[in-house]
Amino acid sequence: MVFTNIRRVYLIGIGGIGMSALARFFAHQGKEVCGYDRTESALTTELEAEGICVHYTDSVELIPEPFRISAEHVLVIYTPAVPVNHAELNFFKSSGYTVVKRAAALGFAAELMRTAAVAGTHGKTSTSTMLAHLLCQTAGGCDAFLGGISRNFSSNLVLQNRGENRLVVEADEFDRSFLSLYPELAIVTSTDADHLDIYGSHAEVIDAFRSFVSQVKDNGIAILKKEVAYLAASTKARVFTYSLTEQADFTVSNLTINDGYYHFNIHTPVGVFPDIVLGIPGKYNVENALAASAAAILWGISADELRRGLESFAGVQRRFDVRFRSEKTIFIDDYAHHPQELWAAITSVRELFPKKRITGVFQPHLFTRTRDFAEDFAHSLDLLDEVVLLDIYPAREQPIEGVSSQTIKNLMRNQQVTICPKEQLVETLRQMNPEVLITMGAGDIDRLVNPIAEMLKTRN
Repeated sequence: MVFTNIRRVYLIGIGGIGMSALARFFAHQGKEVCGYDRTESALTTELEAEGICVHYTDSVELIPEPFRISAEHVLVIYTPAVPVNHAELNFFKSSGYTVVKRAAALGFAAELMRTAAVAGTHGKTSTSTMLAHLLCQTAGGCDAFLGGISRNFSSNLVLQNRGENRLVVEADEFDRSFLSLYPELAIVTSTDADHLDIYGSHAEVIDAFRSFVSQVKDNGIAILKKEVAYLAASTKARVFTYSLTEQADFTVSNLTINDGYYHFNIHTPVGVFPDIVLGIPGKYNVENALAASAAAILWGISADELRRGLESFAGVQRRFDVRFRSEKTIFIDDYAHHPQELWAAITSVRELFPKKRITGVFQPHLFTRTRDFAEDFAHSLDLLDEVVLLDIYPAREQPIEGVSSQTIKNLMRNQQVTICPKEQLVETLRQMNPEVLITMGAGDIDRLVNPIAEMLKTRN
């Protein structure tokens, strides 16, 4: 596909984090951009403020006339989360329009640039955002499509390419979307079992990641967490490994916490980068920083640029995101929705606040994921002192009989577990009087974050 032939872009599911970045990208290119989403959100409000029209009812009549009367020069992009009976999507498909999934559109854009793609069942958003921030410390800069809102860029789209023609993308394994990418550089952070409603088995997940790594250009670079180094067998690219705990090409030493910040040295095949300070908390973020640093170093970042970039990295919204802090209370919000992500977030909180009582709120995401990983969720949540479980956020799914938040509670050893309706959460937390609070989930729990923060401010 040649984007220069496209004058108008219509996005179905425009409010999604990846879709909204594409909307902004095409608007920046001067295309007329419009779209549909099921619900209004902070992201769609921002898009409208930027001149992108959005509506919230699935109706062909609401598609703006220039998009509706002719398929010529129009590109339609949709997210896999859109149901098959979506009226607007079916109108475009049956009327001769060019209709592609989000992953394909991202793949077309990536083919035009030197692309670094960051994949993994967890860690990819923070790692890709760090890498974009690091590359923007250099003279060549980069563009980036991110899976979260970067606090440094205040956006999920970065447009700071200054001559190197570099692009950083988050490579999503859902629906095998990342197989639309053929990057020059790839990072794989993890290959845990997830999206089993799509893949069927963990073995199929691993096979998809193996295919992704095989698509790295022959003269390119594959950076693999040491525990997934077996993926290297599928690629002709140069392979490098990284690890915090095992011998690898990229490692750290002298890892300490000082005033809440991690200090360490990075050991690489080209020498040691000493005196690194990471600007965000969370031990798993040190591992993400090591992966991002490996890519930036292999793409030529200097020691001073690397040090400046990691220390000034402000994080990503909803990724170990400190939303309120006082002498009495700290409140952290996190996107964690897989058992391994919960374990990483909770152990990081425990490491930072070893003597504090830690309260966690978790909103399970998807009935299938809850069914498949209920025991693992219970095991991770047992690391908390007290737990509040919200009802399952269904997203694209219908309920499954016998699967609920009670399923997780029944498997937990911790007796301090409350199941709470969303509408009662703020008041429930007020009465619990938490010392350290972490909210976790990928559904609509983010809409409760500001009310919780406001309650804590008034209480403190």
